[in-house]
Amino acid sequence: MIECVIFDCDGILVDSEILCNLGLEIKLKEFGVKVDSKLMSDRFRGWKLADIIYVLSEEYDLKLDDNFIASYRKVVEDLFNSQLQLIPNVAFALENISYSKCVASNAPLDKIKQAVRVTGIEHFFKDNLFSAYTVRVWKPEPDLFLYAAKMMEVSPEKCIVIEDSILGIEAAKYAGMKSFFYQPRKDILLESNETTCFENMLELPKLISKI
Repeated sequence: MIECVIFDCDGILVDSEILCNLGLEIKLKEFGVKVDSKLMSDRFRGWKLADIIYVLSEEYDLKLDDNFIASYRKVVEDLFNSQLQLIPNVAFALENISYSKCVASNAPLDKIKQAVRVTGIEHFFKDNLFSAYTVRVWKPEPDLFLYAAKMMEVSPEKCIVIEDSILGIEAAKYAGMKSFFYQPRKDILLESNETTCFENMLELPKLISKI
């Protein structure tokens, strides 16, 4: 029996992936590096920022230190405040899912809080916002989802995870949780029979009710 639904944040609740990568595009331009935010959104979906920074530093022979990260986060914060939108129909899904809900994201907690506040969905989650920076372990490891289940006082097998990245789906599998893979563009090949794929958030409440 399902008791809790665990939502990823970026790309599941809020349309933030493009803004996060637009922030990188803006900052890298200062180094004379031209990148495409849309291409990076596809390439780095679900990645930890430190890993993205490492790859870009190696590819473009750059020194991207803590000052760069702090400056980048300020750019993203401003973009969130001015442009962040909900994923289409996610408000409907949240309103029509009766189970307990929480957010578990690879993003810093402040960023998660800002995302749900700016888009007006914080009341669905209250304080049930969990960050990989708290447990110091990132997806695809299962630790974040297991931590979320513990904090929600629900056993892992009674949790459902809603994700849009392969890393997140792998983390759910390792945590022993059922998962739903949101793929509106059908642009990712998911080689797994252990998750349910869907294209529109309107579908999610009915899909969950069938479990």
